[in-house]
Amino acid sequence: MTKPLRLDDGLMAAVDLGSNSFHLAIARLDHGVIRVTESLSEKVQLAAGLDAAGNLNSAAQERGLACLSRFAQQLHGVEPKRLRIVATNALRVAKNAREFVRKAELILNHPIEIIAGREEARLIYVGVSQTLASHGKRLVVDIGGGSTEFIIGEGSQPLLTESLHMGCVSFTQRYFPDGALNAKALDRAITAAKQEIAGIQSAYEDMGWESAVGSSGTIKAVRTVVQQLGWASTDGRITSDSMVKLRERILQARDVRELDLPGLKDDRRLIMPAGFAIVCAIFEAFRLDSLDYSDGALREGVLHDLLGRFQQGDIRDNTVSSLQTRYSVDPELGERVSDTAWQFFTQTEDALCLREEDASILIRAARLHEVGKAISHSGYHKHGAYLLQHSDMAGFSRPEQEAMAQLVACHRRRLRPEHYTALISIGGLSLFRLCLLLRLSVLLHHSRSREPLPVIKLATDGQAFSLRFPRGWLDAHPLTQADLLEEQGYFEAMGLSLDYA
Repeated sequence: MTKPLRLDDGLMAAVDLGSNSFHLAIARLDHGVIRVTESLSEKVQLAAGLDAAGNLNSAAQERGLACLSRFAQQLHGVEPKRLRIVATNALRVAKNAREFVRKAELILNHPIEIIAGREEARLIYVGVSQTLASHGKRLVVDIGGGSTEFIIGEGSQPLLTESLHMGCVSFTQRYFPDGALNAKALDRAITAAKQEIAGIQSAYEDMGWESAVGSSGTIKAVRTVVQQLGWASTDGRITSDSMVKLRERILQARDVRELDLPGLKDDRRLIMPAGFAIVCAIFEAFRLDSLDYSDGALREGVLHDLLGRFQQGDIRDNTVSSLQTRYSVDPELGERVSDTAWQFFTQTEDALCLREEDASILIRAARLHEVGKAISHSGYHKHGAYLLQHSDMAGFSRPEQEAMAQLVACHRRRLRPEHYTALISIGGLSLFRLCLLLRLSVLLHHSRSREPLPVIKLATDGQAFSLRFPRGWLDAHPLTQADLLEEQGYFEAMGLSLDYA
């Protein structure tokens, strides 16, 4: 297994590529405590650049890349292992997301993780829980540009997470496309939001909560306005009565561009009615009396989650263990295969130009390579790939899930050109090379014997692979020898060589 890492005091950073805004948080780790030293935010509105075919148009991409060029300058001096960049709904749904991500990664010189909705919700809760103390269960709501996340948690632990396809930018396009502002349009937006919430409402009400908290820009803007107007509660909360008053005030304008609300920033004016409609729907659907606000959001959650990977144990390992239990995977075999994969990785990482992040993918794929057997023994590698690609996996980004899924899909049977193409398209040449290491690791444990493997040396130049066993070991293990002979043919079909002795 990978060796545990430690994060020493120093700079760390998180970048959040949201559907409405891009955010950068730079922090200093001081004796285990994260202290944010700089925070930048720019309105990019990626979601507004999604065309009818679901592609990001060139203007939206240019806005995003220009913003990231400015962010990149601020990130000088932050070590790669202390930086995490995540992307949310707009890049989750954009058909040409990879095109944008490739350009962005060249600017930032760092991988970008497109995270699933529930993973976004989990990270938001982590951010809120670190910045706002509470007692008992709380409902956390975060309204973004393209999605809204709902979480019930207690202490630092999220208990229920959901992400719904509604946001201040997407609702602006849908219900206020020409800027016209009237009661009918506002009511349509509120009704649509309540319809979205209806699918999760009963589950959330069944779990219950003692307090409700909102985070991010939309709720902050509503709170600022009602405070400026003197309509907030004595402790600064948004109340149901203040929402009624604010609705009347908003409808005094006939066009969103004419909105005149104290404390409302110019760059938020156009999306304010749509965001307000979603807040209204939340108040009505969950019968809230008041809603508190937390400065903690996704980027703070990313920072604390990054720290947790080094200091408190990586949540991804907990997720892997949970999947092993859920799908009755043999954990002992998974550990034996992962140990061998780790040994092969350490022996070849320089020759194969592999990185620390590659080891993480390889080891976890090794632990889960048999997850598909819960569906069927026949073709279990294909079933396993499907499960890994489509499951909600806390701590994992979508690219990580796709990479693991492809490794599991290709870890056995014949290697074909289409497998190579799929691996390369997802993770480049390094993912194909990880696939070769995983295949050899699984092969050596084909017998499922608990007998420890001897020291096996793997050498390679990227094209030729050589396995060396202790004298006489292969003769005593004819099944392994037969498997290696078959694998040798698979390697040769891909233009590679495999010898063993």
